[in-house]
Amino acid sequence: MTLLRWPRPAGRPSNEPAALSKGKATSFDIAHMTGVSQSTVSRALRGSPLVSEETRQRIKAAADQLNYKVDKNASNLRSQHSGTLALLLFEDPTADESHINPFFLSMLGSITRACALRGYDLLISFQQLSYNWHADYADTKKADGLILLGYGDYLAYLDKLQNLADQGMRSIRWGAVLPDQPDISIGCDNFQGGRAIALHLLEQSCRRIAFLGDASSHYPEFFERYRGYVAGLQEAGLAADPALQVDAAESTEQAGYQALESLLARDTPFDAVFAASDLIAIGAMRALADRCIKVPEQVAVAGFDDIPMSRFLNPPLTSVLQDTKLAGETLVDNLLRLIRGEPVETRLLPVKLVVRRSSQFGKS
Repeated sequence: MTLLRWPRPAGRPSNEPAALSKGKATSFDIAHMTGVSQSTVSRALRGSPLVSEETRQRIKAAADQLNYKVDKNASNLRSQHSGTLALLLFEDPTADESHINPFFLSMLGSITRACALRGYDLLISFQQLSYNWHADYADTKKADGLILLGYGDYLAYLDKLQNLADQGMRSIRWGAVLPDQPDISIGCDNFQGGRAIALHLLEQSCRRIAFLGDASSHYPEFFERYRGYVAGLQEAGLAADPALQVDAAESTEQAGYQALESLLARDTPFDAVFAASDLIAIGAMRALADRCIKVPEQVAVAGFDDIPMSRFLNPPLTSVLQDTKLAGETLVDNLLRLIRGEPVETRLLPVKLVVRRSSQFGKS
């Protein structure tokens, strides 16, 4: 990023503050003096945990030097609490047109209970990615803070997360933990979950394990599961075969069906399938059944998320359990800490491998 600065007027000493506004100093003057954005100044003076301690001290020193005074009335107006949290759900392309990934339904219940126990109402709505939803919530003060569930293509979503941070909106996201992310996120340990699946399938004597799911930074949770799968193979002295990875960006049964069809069309031998989500695994199992390929006798299958229907499939699906109760409570508690101005850190929650019959390779 290139930072543009106004030239210093001739004759001004280098250590003299360059107040750009007339009259009282403003946060823009501090931003100019310290070489950061005005939104960063605002966050630092509010004590936001999104600003590093070194930057906070530099901004505070500049504010003292400029004799900058916080507008108490405006600050109080901004800090008024509505007693409401907002939960924004990403609109998924579901088969039943509910537009909510089944995994998020249990998370929704946990978040609702956690809010009620802590005396907060919960406002729930869909995220319309074509709409400037972040400005609506930040500007109208509908809620004291936001919880974000799901986001599709992370790189396309990143600007909205940055805008939320720039506007000082207190928000927390369920998702991948990434370097240099603009927000606070809580996520599961996708890497260890992917590794656990790979090691389990290897224990079943599978050696040609396919991965169905996008393996790029556009879908970082799937990518972490893929990286864990690759690490598990490497521990067994095996290299991941690029021909056994098939993109399935959407977490839907249809995406899984199409990905398995694409895999079969490559005419590349495989004896197991690790799907990046349970919905993708369910679609893959349907495609295998349509080709009269038996699970798990001929191909072992495993998924990720452990949605409720996984245990009722035929055969029941091996999966990685994400603790949605703990996740919901952690999201709410950390958002409330943000609202109170307390320090909050991005955090990974543990996962658990749940073994069922779908991965018992070679067994009827």
